[in-house]
Amino acid sequence: MIDSKALQKLMSYTRRAVDTYGMIEEGDRIAVGVSGGKDSLALLCALQGLTRFYPKKFEIVPVNLRMGFPNETDAVSRALCEELGLTLVSLESEIYSVVFEVRKEKHPCSLCSNMRRGALHNAAKELGCTSSRSGIISTMRSKR
Repeated sequence: MIDSKALQKLMSYTRRAVDTYGMIEEGDRIAVGVSGGKDSLALLCALQGLTRFYPKKFEIVPVNLRMGFPNETDAVSRALCEELGLTLVSLESEIYSVVFEVRKEKHPCSLCSNMRRGALHNAAKELGCTSSRSGIISTMRSKR
């Protein structure tokens, strides 16, 4: 269950950021990277809430990028998407294999982050999205 007071405050902050930085345009189809962590789930809830009353109409497409970690699951993200009335798009990738098995990175964070961002951007384009978001910060914006 989602705490309505907390969600209302989060939507207020989100709307302020969206308005200040012009992050949503009429008819946007926004891919939201959903990892199952608190940041991505909070962003998903806030943006889905905004779709109900924001003056510019837009659509949310939740995307879970499975990176290939052993025992990886999208159960938390899938459950929240069902609660919000959204369909989670879950995509497989070889990021884990490339970072840890092929490159054998000792400090993988930068490479992994860049590969995830690129994979989300590619997925957004394939899904016909006009932009993509991950975490609480907008990571990329592409016009039609």
